[in-house]
Amino acid sequence: MAAGEGMRLRPLTERWAKPVLPIDGRPVLATLLRELAAAGFEEVSVVTGHLAEQVESLVGGGTSFGLEIRFVRQPQPLGSADAIRRALRKGAKPPLLVTAADTVFVPGDIRAAAERWLDSGTVGGLGVRRGGRPNQTPVRVEANRIRELGAPSDHTAAPLWLLSQEITDRLDGVPGPPFEVASAVQDALAAGEEILALELGPTRDLTHPADLLANNFPYLLRWEQ
Repeated sequence: MAAGEGMRLRPLTERWAKPVLPIDGRPVLATLLRELAAAGFEEVSVVTGHLAEQVESLVGGGTSFGLEIRFVRQPQPLGSADAIRRALRKGAKPPLLVTAADTVFVPGDIRAAAERWLDSGTVGGLGVRRGGRPNQTPVRVEANRIRELGAPSDHTAAPLWLLSQEITDRLDGVPGPPFEVASAVQDALAAGEEILALELGPTRDLTHPADLLANNFPYLLRWEQ
């Protein structure tokens, strides 16, 4: 999902799309696509919106990443469920791995999460991490299962979902706008379905302008301290 406006990153995102900004000196989206290819994925739908041409120019046809890329436009920022529904209408087929195009994962975490979910027999999976920022959604986890979203916990949700058709079928019924995939997961939990908690290592993203410095020039933080 690469369509967001990056409101908290303004004024940077008034000129540049958030997914083309760097972490470790490389565009976040480029790092993510290479990680997906290393995990064994072959087809990727990239949902674009704000400054879409920048994202599409960076990715191209996907050959430089070893992937077949399908671009999907989301004209308005109507939420993650809307982005997924648009990708499904353009040819994406469940089961799906869905992630945000502004996050860098520990190498190998995406592949391990996908393999654990495929072996679990559950209808969905959600990436979780220990700790996190105050603005990240807390998640109650018990016995490697998601029990409740938004409940006080030492885990927070990461932007990584594994979705079977049982979950994608629920996307049309979520309230909104914005239409969020979390609502479909909540509905599945309420119906007694199991959602696997996929423990991940630390993730990095660009939320505020200072994050651009922290993730590319860490020595500046050392000087500040």
